[in-house]
Amino acid sequence: MSAGVGIKRGRRRIVREGRRNIDHGNVLAPRDGADAAIDRLADTALAKSGKVAIRFGKVDEVEPSSPGPDAVSRLPHNLLEQVDFVSQIAGIETDLERAQANELAHAIPREISGRVLERIIHSIHRGNPEARIVVTGCYAQRAPEELAALNGVSWVVGNSHKPEIPRLIGEMTPVLSQPAATGFVPLATIGGESLSLKDGPAKILTGNILEQRELFFAPIHGGEAGHTRPVLKIQDGCDSRCSYCIIPQVRGRSRSLAPDLVLEEIRKLAGNGAREIVLSGINLGSYGRDLKPRVELGELLRRIVEQTPIERLRVSSIEPMDVTEDLIALFSANKRLARHFHMPLQSGSDRILRAMHRWYRAEHYARRADLVRQWLPDAAIGADVIAGFPGETEDDHRATLALMDRLPLTYVHVFSFSARPGTPAAEMQDHVPAWVIATRAKELRALGEKKKSAFLAAQAGRTLRVLTLHRSGEDPTGPWTRALSGNYLDVRVAGRWPANQFLSVQVTGERDGRLAGTAL
Repeated sequence: MSAGVGIKRGRRRIVREGRRNIDHGNVLAPRDGADAAIDRLADTALAKSGKVAIRFGKVDEVEPSSPGPDAVSRLPHNLLEQVDFVSQIAGIETDLERAQANELAHAIPREISGRVLERIIHSIHRGNPEARIVVTGCYAQRAPEELAALNGVSWVVGNSHKPEIPRLIGEMTPVLSQPAATGFVPLATIGGESLSLKDGPAKILTGNILEQRELFFAPIHGGEAGHTRPVLKIQDGCDSRCSYCIIPQVRGRSRSLAPDLVLEEIRKLAGNGAREIVLSGINLGSYGRDLKPRVELGELLRRIVEQTPIERLRVSSIEPMDVTEDLIALFSANKRLARHFHMPLQSGSDRILRAMHRWYRAEHYARRADLVRQWLPDAAIGADVIAGFPGETEDDHRATLALMDRLPLTYVHVFSFSARPGTPAAEMQDHVPAWVIATRAKELRALGEKKKSAFLAAQAGRTLRVLTLHRSGEDPTGPWTRALSGNYLDVRVAGRWPANQFLSVQVTGERDGRLAGTAL
């Protein structure tokens, strides 16, 4: 998978007439300027990572905690005197930013993302040649040899062996469980010979992910990487076989966390001060189908709101065929469930959906979206769309635009198709030229912005319940604090407010794609 690196919003374009362009999602650079674009991506990733927190995989799959005990999650933050633990994206506060980084991750061609990753690791290793660098995630599962060949990498650990990471780090750095008061670890204490970089190339620890039948679970405590809202992963893997997706090969079969354990973790998080929790998964709608007895996602959500004190619960992406009327009715009946549905669309052409091996057609999707809007008039409804799938014609593209235009969508994430080796789509004929993909992606994004703007305009004068985040700033009107509403609206609240506070805010306007409001 591509390297998921957090890139600030705002497109920068470098266009030279007559040269072939590469669409990087947030960076459009000519092929001759690719090296400069790679440097910018790597520099931004390093700048945003507080503890060299870089995970090579989809951003919306990121677990918010380090996969291990407190000794791992309390790794010192200094780059020059620490063990560099390459694990997860840091500095991404809201789902909005996760989506922006995820769009980039899907858009970067594989050969470019590999070079970005190599530059990042090189920079870390150059800054501290004695650092131990552990690389994990989907890229590590799919192509461990490529990563092991990078200078400075100590271990490459696939998704199949993530529970082994705390042990490996413990063997490399036995003193980490008792960090110094300064937060620094003396280099002399991490110079053990058994796992020294001097011993040769990186060691690889991977296995057959498809053999796993249990969800590996790392407890979280809340507040990881400065996040206000903990993300609790309750499902992993996928049993679908979309022709463009590598997920089943690197994440394995669908596996769910037992309901009692989910409830226990949510109670702990709420007890630690969490007021909103996000439930995540690779294919969240399939939650519980692997358990005995079988459990439905709706049943789990009902138990959470009945048996835990969490004030707001948000779910991440759900496949459209899993958004049933019963599930929508549950959201309508309980205000503690965030009124936010993200349903991947991918295409508005039935012919392309069939080639993608998607389990629905355009009208099926439209009925689910209309049902959400009927039950929840103020809900956020988001979609993913892929531009330039192999064989996509101009008519197919126009069908997607037409469907998006009539759907009650409030935002859209657009991904430029990039072939993943080992997937059926990579072997298909009639790949769409890069410049055509870029043109179509631009049109899709423009329509998505139009839908988003209409939703924002409809909020004028309304009162929203928002949760303040760890972000603040100042503009000509004065200081503001960033907050997120239940229906996924990014709000700048006038004044300085502490994070993790629920406020009732009256919307007073819109600036730069965000709402502005005043606390009541």
